Order: sequence, then C-alpha cells, then structure tokens
Amino acid sequence: MESKKALPILFLVMFMVMVGFGIIIPVLPFLAEEVGGSPFELGLLMAVYSIMQLLFAPMWGRISDRIGRKPVMMLGVAGLAISFFIMAMADSLWVLFAARIIGGFLSSANMPTTMAYAADITTPENRGKGMGIIGAATGLGFIFGPAIGGVFSKTSLSMPFYVAGISSIITLILVLILVKESLPAEKRNEFSRKRDSVWKAFEGPLSILFILQLIVTLSLAGLEATFAYFAADKAGITTVQLGYIFMIMGLGSAIVQGGLVGPMTKRFGEGAVIRVGITVSAIGFVLILFSRDFWTTTLFLTVFGLGNGVIRPAISALLTKRSDTGYGSVTGLLSSFDSFGRIAGPPLGGLLFSIAIGLPFISGAILSIFALLLYQVYRLQTRKVKETV
Repeated sequence: MESKKALPILFLVMFMVMVGFGIIIPVLPFLAEEVGGSPFELGLLMAVYSIMQLLFAPMWGRISDRIGRKPVMMLGVAGLAISFFIMAMADSLWVLFAARIIGGFLSSANMPTTMAYAADITTPENRGKGMGIIGAATGLGFIFGPAIGGVFSKTSLSMPFYVAGISSIITLILVLILVKESLPAEKRNEFSRKRDSVWKAFEGPLSILFILQLIVTLSLAGLEATFAYFAADKAGITTVQLGYIFMIMGLGSAIVQGGLVGPMTKRFGEGAVIRVGITVSAIGFVLILFSRDFWTTTLFLTVFGLGNGVIRPAISALLTKRSDTGYGSVTGLLSSFDSFGRIAGPPLGGLLFSIAIGLPFISGAILSIFALLLYQVYRLQTRKVKETV
C-alpha cells in the first residue's frame, strides 16, 4: 500500500544519513595526516569503506527481506554513529581504519534497505518517484554535509566527526519514532523460508541492468576523480569555484530526481528515462571537453549531472518491478555493483588522465554509447523471454 506520508519521512531519513556521511569528507584527509597517514594510506582508508559496501550490501538487503526493513535500517544508522565517534577520538591510523571498516560494514545496510522500503510502499507505476526521492535526498545530503563539515573543522579536526555522530543519533531516533515497518509479516516469513543465493537476482536479461549501473557509476567516479585537475587546467577554476560548480550540479540533479523522475517514468516508462539519461550524460561528457571559464564549466557539468541523476532511480525502479526476488536482495546487489564502480572508477580515471587530460571524458562518452547499446540488448532479450513464455 502506497503511503504519501512515508516518502517524505524516507527523504528526511536518507538526507540526514547522507549529511552525516558528507560532514566528514573534507576533514578526513587532514585527520589521517594528523595521526601519521600518508597519501597512499589515505587512499586505502577511503577505499576500504567502499570495499565493505561492495561485500556486505547484498547481505543486508537479503536480511531486510527476512526480518524487515526497520531493524536493518536502524542498525545501519547506528553503525555510522559508532564509526563517527570512534574517528573523533582516534589517535592512531589503525583506529581510523577500524572505524572505517566498522562503518562500511554496518552502514552498507542503509542504501539497499531504504530503496527496498521505497519499493515496498510504492505501486509499480509510482516506483520511479520513490527511487527518485531517495536519489534527491542522497544528492542534497552530499551538498550540505561537506559544507557543514568545513564550518565545524575551524573549531577542531575532531569536531565534525562528533557533529556527524550526533546527527546520526538524531537520525536513529527519527527512524525509531517515525518509520513504520513496510514489509508485512507474511512476506518476511515467505522470504525466510527461501534459501536462494544472493546472486539469484542476477539472472537472465535483468543481469544487464546491473552491468549498466556499474558502467554508469564507473564513468561518474572517473569524472569525479579527475574533474578538479581538468577544470583548473582548461578553465583556471579555483578550489572555491569548484565547490560552487559541484553544488549547482548537485542541486540540479536533486531537483530532477525528486521532481521529474516520477512523472517521467509514469508517463514514458523507466526504459525511456534510462535511455534519455544516458544520452544526456554522453552529451555532457563531450561538452565538458569544451569548458573555457566558470560559466561554461558549470553549464556543461550540470548537463552531465542532469542526465546521470535520472539513471540510477530508473534502473532501481525497473529492477524492483521485474525481479521476482525480494526487493532487499535486488537493491543490495545493485548497491554492490555501484560500490564496485566507485572503487574502480577513480584509479582508472586517474590513469586515463595521466595519458591525456581529456581522456576520462572521452572514455565516459564512449562508455555511455556502449551503455545505450547494452540497454538495447536488454530490450531484445526481454522480448525473447516474453515470446517463449
């Protein structure tokens, strides 16, 4: 049963989760340096979190199918709070690594469980709206979190981590009080009796959609890792200007996800939205190569962001509609593919950038064209399956 009250609550919870996560982003490198970490060790510190997400998101999604969304969601938020407080008190590098491992392991429950919750409370025709709202909350949290972290870092390096921990506790209380369990007891019992592999969702034509998400995230992560250097070289963009550019792109992407994905998927279908999103992303990648100043750089990156922003919600909606496994299992596996793209994207983007500064964006456009072709393969395979049934 769809609930008009549940989606705004879900938006608030996910926004708070991502604000807490974003608060530590600008400060973590300096804290790692303070406790004796090298740039290489900082890279490992960032990577270990994504690796834990890659490994454990499918597990948490599957567990949420069996015991319900709310307890798993609470565990994920509590995990963030614990990791933030440990980092705030860290006096050595190994403590920071322990905090990141604990945080990555437990908080990998957040995204798949929240998406599964959205799938539970939305009808199939409004599924895109639910996924878009989660995407908007995530994007806005990433915009406001680092800004808040930067402000509190002026007090001390540990202060943003305490603020993030307190924010997570507030989020935990919000989940406890406001969020009602979305998965009925009979559904939980049904999934508890099943002993399917976590890879069951990765079968038939649907497997293509997971690979599609991997390609989209891979090219996005490559862009994020190299764009600052590219913009400084091509358009003379400063660090402060870069912050404004990413903020404008993030706001545009959040508005599209929160306001347009729902109506677009309802009217044209998820497939059309995926194709449009990939096409606009490809155009954005090419336009970025022609950046000359602050305004052209902002415009071209925003074009990319608008296209890229609608793809994940549409893929999530399509997967939860077409898969016959539990929503948690599907969204958990999708989160895992997303994490893999975030792990592999930055080093790959850095390698391409070292060859030629425009190469990460040219390769992004090529990958986008490949993704379009891949989606056509998905459509053909889906049609064949329907014809044989």
